[in-house]
Amino acid sequence: MNKKLLIISPYFPPSNAADMQRVRMSLPYFLQFGWEAEVVTVDERYSDSSKDELLLQSLPTTIKVHKVNALDKKWTSKFGLGSLALRSLWFYKQKINRLLKTGKFDLIYFSTTQFPVCILGTYWKKKFGVPFVIDFQDPWHSNYYMDKPKSQRPPKYWFSYRLNKYLEPIAMRHVDGLISVSAAYLTDLSERYPTVRKVPAAVIPFGFDENDVAVARANQEDYPDLLSAESKNLVYVGRGGEDMYRAIIPLFECLQSSLLSRQDNSLSAFRIYFIGTSYAPAGQGKPSIQPLALAYGLQNHVVEISDRISFYHTLSTLQQADALFLPGSDDPKYTASKLYPYLLSGKPILAIFNSDSPALKTLHHCGAEHAYGYQSARLGAHIHDFIKQFIAGTLPKPVYKEKSLDAFSAVNMTRLQSELFHQITSG
Repeated sequence: MNKKLLIISPYFPPSNAADMQRVRMSLPYFLQFGWEAEVVTVDERYSDSSKDELLLQSLPTTIKVHKVNALDKKWTSKFGLGSLALRSLWFYKQKINRLLKTGKFDLIYFSTTQFPVCILGTYWKKKFGVPFVIDFQDPWHSNYYMDKPKSQRPPKYWFSYRLNKYLEPIAMRHVDGLISVSAAYLTDLSERYPTVRKVPAAVIPFGFDENDVAVARANQEDYPDLLSAESKNLVYVGRGGEDMYRAIIPLFECLQSSLLSRQDNSLSAFRIYFIGTSYAPAGQGKPSIQPLALAYGLQNHVVEISDRISFYHTLSTLQQADALFLPGSDDPKYTASKLYPYLLSGKPILAIFNSDSPALKTLHHCGAEHAYGYQSARLGAHIHDFIKQFIAGTLPKPVYKEKSLDAFSAVNMTRLQSELFHQITSG
């Protein structure tokens, strides 16, 4: 007999938010692993994230999706309150109280980076006796930005840091299971909360669904072309920020050296695109890469489009690129959610990460030959060789390891989640 899973995901299709992708990709497969899932999300009217209606087509028609309201941001922002989690917290409490009174659920699953909503897990566990799991796609409370200058800190960092420090223990002292994309996140949590060492936990990376690639190809003509047809295009799609400078600067130094010494005149037809670098609403994002390009005299070779693009537009753009650039954060715990769409593109990838990032191990395991730590002594030479071959058109077509990729498929990632859920509810 199937068990019932109640999933809390404030962002959900058609909202184009990265933190709902795990849930979206898992929903078609939960049932085959013994879980009948329902989702509770915030009505997309209250979300200022971009929308992608195609995402709705990837959802099973049998899945129940409950929508809750939220306080309108146009009013709450006057008081400095923009968080979707905080704006929807009361409405989540009321809605799920009704669901738990009228129907039996075996487990509540929080899969979101809107972490404040997770404190309700403790409330529902005490009131209804339902265990809960939290998925750490990012850290909740973190000291990462404490030693960073104000310019590098997120907006309202002072408030969010103190709020997270207060809220995280409310959930963590009663949580029944943990999922994380990084083993380091689980280590940090166990050091802060010794009680979580006794609960089931699993490191489950972000996965991929090959069906998404087919959808992107079928709808490619519906998206505007962002890349120049007259140049060789190295493309990155994802957030920007100064924490990625240590991965980007070695590439810029290599290009600057080649241009100034006139070693490679063909660089005039070379472009690097950084697309979707800001989380701000469309038209309001501030460039974070272009100022760095200007400092290296590369403003004619670097194109930054700060507005985020939809999920399937992203996949389509990766397919149109000549090669892909994948820079990582200076945080050694960082693992990119975009690894698998990059690998599935079949394009050559130049990846530069902190040498301790788990992303490098994954890339090497899947057969990515040009993935380096930015602490590497020969990094400059590696980058120069990659760019030289790329410009000359002599980069060999990569052959990524199919069996290694299969381990990170959506169906396998769902199996791992389900095994953890069964472990929690089998007692």
